[in-house]
Amino acid sequence: MDNGGERGVMLAKLKTFSLLGIEALPVEVEVDVSPGALPKTVLVGLPEAAVKESTHRVERAIVNSGFMRPQDRIVINLAPAELPKQAASFDLPISLGMLAGSGQLQSELFDKYAVVGELALEGNTRPVRGRCRWRSRPPSRRACAG
Repeated sequence: MDNGGERGVMLAKLKTFSLLGIEALPVEVEVDVSPGALPKTVLVGLPEAAVKESTHRVERAIVNSGFMRPQDRIVINLAPAELPKQAASFDLPISLGMLAGSGQLQSELFDKYAVVGELALEGNTRPVRGRCRWRSRPPSRRACAG
């Protein structure tokens, strides 16, 4: 996590995957929480409808899990921008990024692992489509399937 050089601005970065056919392609989730701005959540990086809807699910899951929804401007970037993002599997990395970016959660493990998961409104995780074979080294593109 980085403070971005501005006082009070927190940037969280997490790794996840997006399914494109049967391939799981790496995606970086960047969440910038800027205190003092008008409360608003902006999602960029070519998200499709299911991913855009996830911000509402994520916000309710955060609150229903006992955390506070940041009352700040939140910008969520899903990179690379040219890769389509089509599933609710971005819920968990987005929620963890919002919590880390708002200072409610800290983890040095974000750099070491990828996070994939859909959230229920109460904050529980739900199964997602696809699977990955994990090894001690980072997974290759062929290690994941849809």
